Amino acid sequence: MHKANRKLAAVRERELWPLDGRERRAVMRAAAGGGYRLHRGRSTGRAETAMDTAWQAAETRLTAEITALQSERQRIVTEAAKGKAAKKSSGWW
Repeated sequence: MHKANRKLAAVRERELWPLDGRERRAVMRAAAGGGYRLHRGRSTGRAETAMDTAWQAAETRLTAEITALQSERQRIVTEAAKGKAAKKSSGWW
């Protein structure tokens, strides 16, 4: 879970290393398109929006991954506690 939190922090800092291939391509495509339009003296608004959308998608994916890890961890802890409680209660008789 620590690794997933590090990845999320890196995405929030706009680092490329935690992105998967699809997300990396989307960011690079938006950057290239924005650079081309900037070079031509045109507005980069659409490229900026596309880049923001790609970063937001990566952040959403990592947040969902962290949530899934936390719920799985909680399920395992709860299951172990139930087993321990059942073992203790059966020891009385």
